[in-house]
Amino acid sequence: MTPAPDTTPVLFDRALLARRQHRASSLGAATFLLDRVAGDMAERLSAVKRDFVNAADIWTPGEGLASLARFKSVARIALEGSAQEVLPLEPASLDLALSALAFQSVNDLPGVLAQIRRALKPDGLLLAAMIGGDTLTELRQSFAAAEAECESGVSPRVAPFADLRDVGNLLQRAGLALPVTDVDRVVVRYDNAFALMQDLRRMGATNILVERRRTPTRRATMLRMAQIYAERFADADGRIRATFDIVWLSGWAPHESQPQPLRPGSAKARLEDAVKSVPRRE
Repeated sequence: MTPAPDTTPVLFDRALLARRQHRASSLGAATFLLDRVAGDMAERLSAVKRDFVNAADIWTPGEGLASLARFKSVARIALEGSAQEVLPLEPASLDLALSALAFQSVNDLPGVLAQIRRALKPDGLLLAAMIGGDTLTELRQSFAAAEAECESGVSPRVAPFADLRDVGNLLQRAGLALPVTDVDRVVVRYDNAFALMQDLRRMGATNILVERRRTPTRRATMLRMAQIYAERFADADGRIRATFDIVWLSGWAPHESQPQPLRPGSAKARLEDAVKSVPRRE
C-alpha cells in the first residue's frame, strides 16, 4: 500500500531557525525570557513529589535548562538534524520530557506531542513552555499598518501563535492525561522598536516563516513602522511595550493510578435527588 502523503503545512523554515539561533549565540544571546522559563520550570518540577530518572530536553535553545541541577542527567535533543521533526526517542523510555521556548516553531506540533506521548513511560510527565497568545501583537500591528501605507501589500512578519485553548486541545489529542495549560504574560519595555528587533535577533527569534518576504524591507517602511509603534504602544515616558505570552503545558502518560472520570451512567445518586435534599430558605 502506498503511504498517504504528508499534508502538514510547512510554516517554518527550521534550518533557518538553527542558523538564526547560532547567530544569536555569536551576538551574545538575549536570554531573559529563557532564564525566566528555566526558573519557573524548576519551581514547577519541585512541586511534583516523585523521582524522574530518565529525562529529555527537547529543542530548548542554547543551554536554557542547564540550571535544572536536580537531575544528574538530562538527554538534550538539539535542533540541528531535526528539520523533519522526528524525535530520536524509544517508546516508553522517558519519565520526563521537557522543552523551553521551542514548540512555537514546530510545523507539526500534534505529531511531535504524539511522539512524546509514545516516548513517555506510564505516568511519565511532559512539561513545556512555548511562546503563544498575543506575543508581539504590537510589532505585528505596527508592521501591518506601515506596509499598508508604504508597500504594495502586507507580508507575514510575525509568526502565528497558538492560544491556550488550542494547546489544551492538542494535549488531549495526543493522548496525554490530566492536561493543564496556563499563560505567563511578560511585558518588556524598550526605547524604540529597533531596540526590540535587536533583542529578537539576539534571541534567534526573527522571521523564519516560509512565506516571508525575501527582499530587504524598505528604509521608509521600517521608519514608519517604528513611528506607528511609538504612537500606539508607548507609555508616558516614551518607551514602548512589547508583549510576550509564555504558554505552559503539561500532561501525563496515562496510568491506572491517576484519577479517572466516571463512566456515563455510573453515578450512584441522581442530580434531581441531590437538589431536592438541599434545605429551602424561607
